[in-house]
Amino acid sequence: MEIKSNSYRVFQVVNTIIMILVIVATLYPFLYLIAQSFSSEGAVYAGKVTIWPVDFTSETYRVVLSKPDFFRYYGNTIMYAVIGTLISVTATAVLAYPLSKDKLRMNKFFIPFVLFTMYFGGGLIPNYILVSKGVHFRDSIWALIIPGAISAFNVILMKTFFSSLPNEVEEAATVDGLGVYGIFARITVPLSKPIIATILLFTIVGIWNDWFSASLYIQTKEKWPVALYLRQVIDTAISPTEVGASTEQASQIAATVKSCAMVLTALPIICIYPFVQKYFVQGMMIGAVKG
Repeated sequence: MEIKSNSYRVFQVVNTIIMILVIVATLYPFLYLIAQSFSSEGAVYAGKVTIWPVDFTSETYRVVLSKPDFFRYYGNTIMYAVIGTLISVTATAVLAYPLSKDKLRMNKFFIPFVLFTMYFGGGLIPNYILVSKGVHFRDSIWALIIPGAISAFNVILMKTFFSSLPNEVEEAATVDGLGVYGIFARITVPLSKPIIATILLFTIVGIWNDWFSASLYIQTKEKWPVALYLRQVIDTAISPTEVGASTEQASQIAATVKSCAMVLTALPIICIYPFVQKYFVQGMMIGAVKG
């Protein structure tokens, strides 16, 4: 018994050390970005910044946030993320639910068909022609939402979760007079909060960080998402005319603007994650065990 006890203590110590190292490796880059964004240009160039700001200044944030267009782009991204996530989660659930039923007649055809789309695609040029010319979504919000509304990975993940739900619950609901749509809306969906939260987080992060689709399909600058705007700010090293700063101001914040842009982009997602964390972990674990 003593040998087992000592072994367990050793395991706890080693496990604790590993977890601390993982936490440090995960948090350090973000803490470094925050510190760099609040540090002076000279301190950044001299390599003095670690996890604490050196020569604290908020000039970068003041100049970037003082631009009215910045909040317009943020509003665009919030709208795209909310609408896109609602459509994506709904479409994924509607497709995954019947695929989770063995009695579906063409199940053996549809499941491989969904998996096929994970490995093969039409390519960038055909997709661009389809979105821009075929369905006329160019310079529209739908160009950023509809093409990626259904992910094969998310469908398989949600299908696996639906398959793990006990059949007895649906059978009891059928006896009580509920139809297929009633069972789905009143039984299956309420029991599927973990996987819905998981897919929601995947989707909203993907839409929030997507600048490439907007660069392809959105020509009107007022419709840009914040990710595309911040990417332009990074690429142009925050030119004075772009952010409304003087030449002297721009030279002072050029070294910290990239960190500022990354912090501003990641902050909303970081704020959302704690509210869905428990559902996210539960959904991923069920998918991993059952899959």
